[in-house]
Amino acid sequence: MLGVSSVLAELAASQLKWEVEDAPLRPLRIMLGVVVVIAALCGEALAAPFVVFPKATELLSPNGRFVVRNVDRQSPASDFVGTFHALWLTEVATGRSLKLCDYVGLAAVAWSGNDFLIVTQYVGKRTSRAAVFSVSHPEDPVLLDKSMLIRLVPLELRATLRENDHVFVEASRLEQDTLHLRVWGYGQHDANGFRWHCQYAFREGTVSCAEDPGSH
Repeated sequence: MLGVSSVLAELAASQLKWEVEDAPLRPLRIMLGVVVVIAALCGEALAAPFVVFPKATELLSPNGRFVVRNVDRQSPASDFVGTFHALWLTEVATGRSLKLCDYVGLAAVAWSGNDFLIVTQYVGKRTSRAAVFSVSHPEDPVLLDKSMLIRLVPLELRATLRENDHVFVEASRLEQDTLHLRVWGYGQHDANGFRWHCQYAFREGTVSCAEDPGSH
């Protein structure tokens, strides 16, 4: 099992040969996902250690009720080169399965208690996005990527996200109704890089970010 900070080394080693632009997020679907997460969260739910797919093939929930599995498929003839992946959630007792998401590079996944999955999808070499899935309604995840953060952070922080061509949004842990994120990157705006610790409040739909004290 790996911490999220170890995923970058995995990403470099994978030598991905494609670039993927973020698909636009649907505001209504995001709001539905937020409602689901708020309704289900109760008490404190800390994330277990992350595992990295597709290096890992499955991840069992702490109570053994659900398992997350990786499914590979070769890419069709297109501009993409490599293997496409998908994460599936399966109820062990019944065998019922539902696809959580597709991904092209790597995905760091951890259980937060028995009811939530925290996922960071590494999309090519330039970006990643964070997602929270509720096992009761996995079809309505909460998704946070560069585009969403640009809309949520204060005005004075937006240039950092817009003007750097490498921006990574990584899920860290889930506590009560707050998702903790690592946001970092580099580019024209920050040649030496930037690193933030951010908190997304589900109830308010707001993000607060502060410079990571460990970045210097």
